[in-house]
Amino acid sequence: MTEVLTAVLSLAFLTQVVRITVPYLLAALGGAITERSGTVDLALEAKLLWGAFAAATCARAADSVAVGMVAAMAAGAAVGAIQALWTVRLRADQVVTGVALNLAAYGLTRYLLQLFYGQAANSPSCPGVGTDVWTSPIVLTTLVVTVVVIGLVAATPLGLRIRAAGERPDAVAAAGVSVARTRWLAAILGGAVAGLGGAQLSLAVGGFVAEMSSGRGYVALAAVIMGGWRPAVVATVCLGFGAAEALQARLQSTGLGVPTELMRPLPFVVALVLLAVARGRGRAPAALGR
Repeated sequence: MTEVLTAVLSLAFLTQVVRITVPYLLAALGGAITERSGTVDLALEAKLLWGAFAAATCARAADSVAVGMVAAMAAGAAVGAIQALWTVRLRADQVVTGVALNLAAYGLTRYLLQLFYGQAANSPSCPGVGTDVWTSPIVLTTLVVTVVVIGLVAATPLGLRIRAAGERPDAVAAAGVSVARTRWLAAILGGAVAGLGGAQLSLAVGGFVAEMSSGRGYVALAAVIMGGWRPAVVATVCLGFGAAEALQARLQSTGLGVPTELMRPLPFVVALVLLAVARGRGRAPAALGR
């Protein structure tokens, strides 16, 4: 047990927590923006996956991490725009649209891997952000994005419009503001933030691996719900997920004799505990899904 405490109370453990948290956090912040406007965002998995793919392929083509980060945000924004086209413009079912985008991302990224590189499992290596988390441009950008998103939603005219579109779209329309345009903007902005989370997945390891999002988008959506659609609380929940996943890895590496089968569910147990603690503390936007 002393060995575990020593491992947890270390800079290496904190570094691992931050590395794991970043994609969850960016995806959840993007989802919070989209959902506060009234659109159910089940497409976070697709935004992460396309962001990871675009980051790896564009960073390799341009030999630049910065280009990869911008490409990831553009890819996430594009998924958000497609999502808005179907849900806002064409009035398609929001849940079905999100699931369809996720399934399409799984298949199309594999197809493009085969088309570009002749293999459907992973891309060739690309420029990465390295192993030093504290100097990683993605981590530093994440800190800035987190502060900006919290401030944008809570204390700006655009944030007020986004919140109002999710709560009282009739009042927004009566005030002469386009609800559809607000939701389009929220979906694109949220998609860009979530797409940057995908860049962390691929640029941290120097390449793209098929389906490397591994369900993180769904966990991020759970964080949005647990955080009551409030970006600051959502960020705290994501940090809890990151700590749980890092603790799981540490416990498995210490060789305490605990079966791996018992270690794997740890992050989900933490999610259930957080859900119980958060129950009743947050309310979904009144017009979410309508």
